[in-house]
Amino acid sequence: MRTVPETLLAPQTQPQVIADCEKLVDREVCDMSGVTGAAVRLAYKTVSTFDSGHIPAMIGTILPNVAQALQPYWESFAADAARGGDFGAYLAARGDEVADALLAVTDSRQRASSRATIVKAYKTVRGSAVKHVKAALPALGELVQRYMTA
Repeated sequence: MRTVPETLLAPQTQPQVIADCEKLVDREVCDMSGVTGAAVRLAYKTVSTFDSGHIPAMIGTILPNVAQALQPYWESFAADAARGGDFGAYLAARGDEVADALLAVTDSRQRASSRATIVKAYKTVRGSAVKHVKAALPALGELVQRYMTA
């Protein structure tokens, strides 16, 4: 059985995975509402304006660690997937745990960054990040499952 990192990071697949992840992020940010949504959209716009290639580059940078963080969840899901299933729903059912695993990746990147504008934007939205990551888990799971079952 292929692992999540082997599948998502395969040279012929990784560029499309990055593009799909960027579309997912764009949709999730666009769908946010309220004061928090406005803050996230502002932070996202700041990052995109400061460096237009930063979002896809960052996705490419964190993808290996994100894929590794998702691997144990995929293994558990795949063990029961013989009867069918939705990896997005599986992740969503473990929302806090999965969100913490994924945010550990981005927190580590933020701590290592020397770009003050990027760090400030990240810190602005980090407090509400668990909620937003949990909201994106169904779409992320669908994306991963599409590649894993191709």
